[in-house]
Amino acid sequence: MSSSVDPRDFYHDQRGLGPGSAVEPTASEVKQGYTAQTRNPAPLPRLFQPLRIRGLTLKNRVAASPMCMYSSQDGFATDFHLVHIGQFAMRGLGLTIMEASGVSPEGRITPHCLGIWKDEHIEKLWQIVNFAHANKGAIGIQLAHAGRKSSTVAPWLMKVHGRNADVSTGGWPDNVLGPSAVAFDGGSWTPKELSIDGIHRIQQDFALAAIRADKAGFDVIELHGAHGYLLHEFLSPISNKRTDEYGGSFDNRIRFVVETVRKVRQVWPAQKPLFVRLSVTDWVSPSDEIPTGGWTEEESIELAKILAKEGVDLVDCSTSGSSPKQQIPLAPGYQVCFATAIKQAAPDMLAGAVGLITSAKQANEIVEEDRADLVFLARALLREPNFVLDGAAELGVFAQYPHQYERGRNKSILTCV
Repeated sequence: MSSSVDPRDFYHDQRGLGPGSAVEPTASEVKQGYTAQTRNPAPLPRLFQPLRIRGLTLKNRVAASPMCMYSSQDGFATDFHLVHIGQFAMRGLGLTIMEASGVSPEGRITPHCLGIWKDEHIEKLWQIVNFAHANKGAIGIQLAHAGRKSSTVAPWLMKVHGRNADVSTGGWPDNVLGPSAVAFDGGSWTPKELSIDGIHRIQQDFALAAIRADKAGFDVIELHGAHGYLLHEFLSPISNKRTDEYGGSFDNRIRFVVETVRKVRQVWPAQKPLFVRLSVTDWVSPSDEIPTGGWTEEESIELAKILAKEGVDLVDCSTSGSSPKQQIPLAPGYQVCFATAIKQAAPDMLAGAVGLITSAKQANEIVEEDRADLVFLARALLREPNFVLDGAAELGVFAQYPHQYERGRNKSILTCV
C-alpha cells in the first residue's frame, strides 16, 4: 500500500497545520465578517499552541479519546469507522485515537469490537489513517486486551441478551483470561488464570499488533492500562491475587505492564510517540483484605516514572474500572488532578487529562495552568464534533477550516469575540 496524489487534490493549500490550527485571517475573511480581528492573539491560547512529541507535531492540544463503537465484524474496521474517525480529522482535532483494538480475538471486550490481531486488518485501517493524514490530522490506535472483562455484548444488546456474550452470541466464555481466577462481580465470567507462557504470548500479541499499527501508518500507539482491562488487572490487587513474579508486591504487579511496554517500544519506531492510559486510582475504600483499597494514585506516580525510562511519552490519566465497589466523585474535570500529580512528580512524562471536560474555556484553562499537556475528549465530541473549530472562535482564535466547510464558519461567534 502506498499513498498516491489525488489529481483533484481536495486538500490542497490548507493553511498552517491544517483544519483546527491557528492561522492569520486574510483581508477578505475579515471583510466577510468571519472575524472582527485582523490578527490572532499573541501568545495564542495554549489549547491552540502546537505540541511536539518525538517526531510528531500536534496542531493543537485537543485529542479524541478512544471510544468503543462495537461496530466491527471479526475485528475489521468498516465504513462506519472511516466516517466516525474521519469527521474528527476533518474538523480539526490535534489527535484522534481509534478505539480499543484487540491484540487477539479473545482480547476484545465484545465480539463486535475492533481488532488488530491479523495482517488482514491493516488495509481498512490504512484507509482511515490515510484520510486523517490527508486532512493533516494525527491519528493513533489504542492496543488492548480486555482480560476478565471480555466476552460481553454491546450496550444496546444487553436488554436482549444480558451482559455476557456466550457462544450463541459470538462470545468465548471458556477463553476469558485474567491474572487470577477472580471474576469482576457475581454476574461476570470467571477468568482462567494466565500461565507464564500465556503471559508471554499476550505480550508478543501486543508487539505484533504494534508492528501492524506501524504498517497501517498510525502516528501514535496508546496501550490500554485502565478501566479494569488486562493490563490494569495485573496492576490492581483487587484482580491480581498471584503469588509468583507477576503478583503481590508493587514491583511484581507492574511487571506485566513494564515488560509489555518494553516489547512494544522495541518494535514501534523511535520517532513515533507511545502513550499508556492508566486508571490512576481504583476509587475503592481500604479494607482488611486490601489495606490500600486497590491500585492507588501513589502507585501510578511511581509507575509513570518507570514508564518514562522505558520510552513512554505520555500517561493518559483516567480512573476506575476494577471493582463494582468503586465510588467515583463525578464533577467537571474530576480526573484532571491526577494528570497534574503525574506531571509534577514525573517531569519526564507528559500527562493527558480526561473526564467531564466539556468546553473550550475549561480545556484551555487546564493546559494554560499547566495541569495537563493534552486534553482528551470523548462524549463531548459525540455531541459536538465541531468542538475544536467552534472552540477556537470562542477563545478568539481564527483557525483553518476544511475547505469544503468554510462557508459554515459561524460569523456570529467570531464577531462577538
